[in-house]
Amino acid sequence: MSGQSSSSISPKKNVKRNLDFEPLSTTALILENRPANLPAKPEEEAQKHRQEYEEMVAQAKKRELKEAQKRKKQLEDRCKHEESIGNAALTWSQEILPNWQSMCSSKRVRDLWWQGLPPSVRGKVWSLAIGNELNITDELYNICLARAKEKWNAFVAPTAATETETEDTGLSHADREASLELIKLDISRTFPSLCIFQQGGPYHDVLHSILGAYTCYRPDVGYVQGMSFIAAVLILNMNTADAFIAFANLLNKPCQMAFYRVDHSLMLTYFATFEVFFEENLPKLFAHFKNNSLSSDIYLIDWIFTLYSKSLPLDIACRVWDVFCRDGEEFLFRTALGILRLYEDILTHMDFIHIAQFLTRLPDYISAEEIFSSITTINMNSKNKKWAQALQKGQDRGSPLLKH
Repeated sequence: MSGQSSSSISPKKNVKRNLDFEPLSTTALILENRPANLPAKPEEEAQKHRQEYEEMVAQAKKRELKEAQKRKKQLEDRCKHEESIGNAALTWSQEILPNWQSMCSSKRVRDLWWQGLPPSVRGKVWSLAIGNELNITDELYNICLARAKEKWNAFVAPTAATETETEDTGLSHADREASLELIKLDISRTFPSLCIFQQGGPYHDVLHSILGAYTCYRPDVGYVQGMSFIAAVLILNMNTADAFIAFANLLNKPCQMAFYRVDHSLMLTYFATFEVFFEENLPKLFAHFKNNSLSSDIYLIDWIFTLYSKSLPLDIACRVWDVFCRDGEEFLFRTALGILRLYEDILTHMDFIHIAQFLTRLPDYISAEEIFSSITTINMNSKNKKWAQALQKGQDRGSPLLKH
């Protein structure tokens, strides 16, 4: 009996010894001998089962090796990326920023800029690129913030003095209260997944302060829906005072001011100029949009109002901001065309409703490499005219491009 037992388990032991590990799944059962009350396996069948098992184990090892190699490559790529960011950060902080005026327009710096700014220097580069034509100081921000807090307190118990003051600025108490409520509502909807700008979050008060201070700095503009996203992106990259200075100067740019002050004539000129470049770069998609009566304002307004910070993943939006700070408003519209090119094949098979839904809520997973590669293919020259020239031509003609 003992001899039979020994001889029956030896093949299994040998197989396990050759495989160098204990099988962990029920597939190993094919190596087991049949119960004593059943006929023994023929040698050929036993050999076949051993071979099948070894093949299964070999395939499992092959898959494990492939997964291990994949993980190793991902780790290596991550390390290379982090090393690249570290090297770029050193280049920016030690070479470029100390010599900003002489180096910012060089080809080397522009090429580095296109690759994306390292997070550690992004805020500083943005501040320099946006500039401070309005000559806003930290003290002015604090004055505007103090006035904003006074207004907020006055909403609780308005007095005759505050009523007189609101009349002097051309805004009623109701208008200011509506603006304050809109700020509160918008803050709650600003990057909700981050949970840092909502009530109780670490940046809630900072965002509220910047938006409130701006309404006092520019009462003629006030608060407009979408501003919270722009301010939030700046807060994530700068200290509070610098964020306010950049925010006010950014909104003072011609394109942003046209949209935030709802200058219909100028907005129409921007849309019309965009469509000229749209037709030249993507004629098939342009025709499809026309056939479906889909005008560019349907998707451009949201993209421009928030500078893509609401429409694109935050990391990609920051890269768009990087080049926007380098190239100006033209890059906002070039990015729009890049997005349309990236999804051209999908969009050409959609109707009006589905196109509008798709473009107002872009896919959550977008590759930065793919979108910037798509942007690279966009030609921003129309009949030997660059964007600024084409836009100026449209303004001079009173936007006849809409009849284009």
